[in-house]
Amino acid sequence: MAYDIHHLTAAHRFETRVDGFTCELDYSLHERVMTINHTGVPSEVGGRGIASELVRAAFEVARSGGWKVVPACSYARAWIERHPDYSSLLA
Repeated sequence: MAYDIHHLTAAHRFETRVDGFTCELDYSLHERVMTINHTGVPSEVGGRGIASELVRAAFEVARSGGWKVVPACSYARAWIERHPDYSSLLA
């Protein structure tokens, strides 16, 4: 399923709403290195692949911007292990 994910650049956040619940990924950016600090999906809408799509969106933005990524949150670390095609973006 495709989710309407918004990159809130000034807030360093990716966000989508699913069934009225806000799902988010927060990051920091320093010298072209994106550090993914938190990925959150409410339990009411969990298990639908939303967190995965948020992390994928973050990695795609990093790729297009020429940034490297530090997956600091536990979900992002687990995600990159399942998606080695993005490992070239790791800082």
